[in-house]
Amino acid sequence: MNFEDFNTISKAQAGSYESGLRAYMVGVFNKMFMALGLTGAISFLLSTNKQAILFMFQHRSILILLALATFGISFTLSLGLHKMKLSTANGLFWAFATLNGIIIAPLLAIYTGSSVAMAFLSSAALFGGMSLVGYTTKKDLTSFGTFLFVGLIVICITSFINFIWLHNSALSMALSAISVLVFCGLTAYNVQHIKRFYEYAPSNEILSKLAVLGAFQLYLDFINLFTNLLRLFGESKD
Repeated sequence: MNFEDFNTISKAQAGSYESGLRAYMVGVFNKMFMALGLTGAISFLLSTNKQAILFMFQHRSILILLALATFGISFTLSLGLHKMKLSTANGLFWAFATLNGIIIAPLLAIYTGSSVAMAFLSSAALFGGMSLVGYTTKKDLTSFGTFLFVGLIVICITSFINFIWLHNSALSMALSAISVLVFCGLTAYNVQHIKRFYEYAPSNEILSKLAVLGAFQLYLDFINLFTNLLRLFGESKD
């Protein structure tokens, strides 16, 4: 085989890899968008039902239980993915999107429709920009991602304490502002990480499971961008 033949084969293999990667990434993003659609539909229907919203505000313990359930699903997907069937992973993913739709509904009911729309558009712009950064950058974001995960854990613990005991609005706003920065960074990190799923997955079955995990990670990034931007800049109906 001469150099020209080898070069032609190498280019063909590179083209096949790139097309496969693009198809995989499109599949991950499509699954994420479908989950966002499910969450959005549930949230919208509940937020326009005054009786349902009043019930949730009067029984906040239900929202806390649902939040704990979503945390459980999150840890199960992240830590137990390799042991579960693909159908189980998909089921947990859609269950998470459904429960999250219920949890977000009271938040949507508080703010005006224009505030919700602006928060969504702003989230989409930030998410799209940071996704592009994560997909195209040549810099390894692993150490950056580790730093962001530590920050995320601190935010989660502080937010829980503030929600249950402190009820400090200034602290809540500060946490929302920091969360926007953290999830912008995590979006770029997760997109790069999902690209590596495709490169290193040992089998198609594992790759399919990792696609669910990737969609879940991106879903969380978008939802958290949206809810925190809404808290920061949203206009209350009252």
